[in-house]
Amino acid sequence: MSLRINDVAPDFTAETTHGTIHFHEWIGDNWAVLFSHPKDFTPVCTTELGAVAGLEADFAKRGAKVLGLSVDPVENHGKWAKDIHEVSGSVVNYPIIGDPELKIAKLYDMLAADAGDSCEGRTPADNAPVRTVFVIGPDKKIKLTLAYPMTTGRNFDEIIRVLDSMQLTAKHKVATPANWKQGEDVIITGAVSNEEADKIFPGYKTVKPYLRTTTQPQ
Repeated sequence: MSLRINDVAPDFTAETTHGTIHFHEWIGDNWAVLFSHPKDFTPVCTTELGAVAGLEADFAKRGAKVLGLSVDPVENHGKWAKDIHEVSGSVVNYPIIGDPELKIAKLYDMLAADAGDSCEGRTPADNAPVRTVFVIGPDKKIKLTLAYPMTTGRNFDEIIRVLDSMQLTAKHKVATPANWKQGEDVIITGAVSNEEADKIFPGYKTVKPYLRTTTQPQ
C-alpha cells in the first residue's frame, strides 16, 4: 500500500555509513529528510548528495536531520563519498543507508514486492523509482513526499522552503501561498473567524472572503 501524508513513517533498522541506526530512534525529537538514490556512482545523484552536504547546516538550523539511501552496500558509499567531495567541494557528513537487499526501498513502496532481494545485477533504470524524498516530523508522521525522474536533479532549496512553511504553520494558524518564502505574507486559515483574526492578526487584509493575508508571525 502506498504511503501518504500523515501516515506514520515505517520504522526500520539499517546499516549506514555511520553504523547501525534505528530510524525512529535516530529521528528523536527532530524533523528528518530521507532521500533515496537508485545506485551509487550515478551522475545526477552525485550532484544531489553534494548539494545536500553543502546545505546540511541549513537543515540543522531547522532541527532537521538528513539521511540518504542508495540501493548498494555501505562499503560502496564510502568510495562514492570521495567522488561527491571532489565534484561538489562538500564533505558528506550525514549517514547514507546501504540497502543491498532492497528492504527499505520496498518498505517505502519505491520498488515492487517482486523486485527480488539483491541489488546485484540491477541497473539504475531497474531502480528508477528509488528517487524519492520523505520529510518526516518529530511525531514520526510523513509530512511531504516527492518523486523525481532520473534525469532531473532535486531542488533541495525547495525542501528547505517547505520545511520553513511546515514548521511555521504547525505553530501558527496560517498557511503559505504559492511560491512563499521566509518573511513574506501568509494566509490566515479558515479555522480562524474574523473576530479571532482581529485579535490574533490585527491589520490583516481581506483579499476575498475566503482569502485573508497577514504578515508572517514570529
